[in-house]
Amino acid sequence: MMSLVIVNQYLNRWLTIKGGKVVMSVTSIYERLADMNKAYLWHPFTQMKEYNNSDPLIIERGEGVMLYDIQGRAYYDGFSSVWLNVHGHNVPELNLAITDQLGRVAHSTLLGMANVPAIELAEKLVQITPEGLTKVFYSDSGATGVEIALKMAFQYWYNRGRRGKKTFITMNQAYHGDTIGAVSVGAIPLYHATFSPMLFSSHVIPYPYAYRQDGGAKSASEATLAALRNLLEEQADQIAALIVEPIVQGASGIVVMPQGCLREIAALCRRHEVLLIADEVATGFGRTGAMFACDLEGVSPDLMVVGKGLTGGYLPVAATLATDEVYDAFYADYGEQKTFFHGHSFTGNPLGCAVALASLKLMEERRMVQGVSTQASLVAKKLETLADWKHVGEVRQQGLMIGIELVQDKASRKAYDWTDRMGVRTSLRARELGMLTRPLGNVVVFIPPLASTEAELAAMTDILAKAIWDVTEGGWGA
Repeated sequence: MMSLVIVNQYLNRWLTIKGGKVVMSVTSIYERLADMNKAYLWHPFTQMKEYNNSDPLIIERGEGVMLYDIQGRAYYDGFSSVWLNVHGHNVPELNLAITDQLGRVAHSTLLGMANVPAIELAEKLVQITPEGLTKVFYSDSGATGVEIALKMAFQYWYNRGRRGKKTFITMNQAYHGDTIGAVSVGAIPLYHATFSPMLFSSHVIPYPYAYRQDGGAKSASEATLAALRNLLEEQADQIAALIVEPIVQGASGIVVMPQGCLREIAALCRRHEVLLIADEVATGFGRTGAMFACDLEGVSPDLMVVGKGLTGGYLPVAATLATDEVYDAFYADYGEQKTFFHGHSFTGNPLGCAVALASLKLMEERRMVQGVSTQASLVAKKLETLADWKHVGEVRQQGLMIGIELVQDKASRKAYDWTDRMGVRTSLRARELGMLTRPLGNVVVFIPPLASTEAELAAMTDILAKAIWDVTEGGWGA
């Protein structure tokens, strides 16, 4: 049943009243919104021709780990609204943080001045991120945070007089965002190949993908490290930085890095005077079982990008953190022109910073990061039977980041064809059963809010398993 909130919201726009009764049905309101959606919205990562031939899901509200559409149907948020929700939806403490700040000031620029929440959040981020990261530069999304890190790395060497160091190393199937610099260090052909004439070139080395590597995890790590070592030995004097998704490569299919590999990557970069950029946009704020994925191996990067879970999933705030060494290369007399000429209108937005502070406080009070290991164990236990299913190639998990790779043939690891749409069909079946997620090709993703209870995790994994079975064994949606 549609809530009174949305009825009241649209009452004056579309509804007519006759004899004291509302004459527009819930169905009519849905149809009106669906028509407007198709007429005016262009959705990200969505083929609109296919989308406009379907009945769109239109969310009206959220509560806890549940989302509700305008027709009153409830869905578990099984992918944390694109991997960023921490505490669930409509959290009183986070709502209050925003309204309290709204009573003071909604926005004030950081260009040449400061605001209270931005200062306090910067201090907090320095306290909780890996040792050595001491300066915070704000932006509004993971992609813009990556752009900043790339430009900082480039200008760091420029300001130091080593102007030959201007290229970057990335990893195959990497995803770091959709702005031009971020795409230049991206390596997913489906997303990035079209734009190749617009991009600067980057060196690409393998990300250690144990499932798709003969010899497994050890061989995958060795291949990555050998490629990096050879490249650095030959061209380190031309390379400004390496950028990596630490421990878990997200958009490539939740690929989990073998233990110890990140630590070796960091050591090689340090040895050859190449900056290390850790893209923790997806992995940060408890998602992997540590506050940051770098913490799992004691790695302190030169630059770190955070976003997504920073505000608990409420507002678009990201940050790029740098070491004193990087910062000091820009710290000079005005006439030297070593300033970092970069900024965004909403940089350090007080509303976003205020809710980020409230989110981090809640995480500490509720010991959420410490609880992820228990939650992860429950999820692993619930999903362990899937590993024996003939069309499940691998269940990959790090903390509460889970990817289930569906394959046509288990023995040969033969992938389904793209046109089989196995991930899409599984996600649609899960939605029909009451849970929302999005696939990564043939990989089904499960990334629940960190605040999920054991009962909620059990219910979500049951839906996930049934959806996979119905599609791979029952032919649902074929």
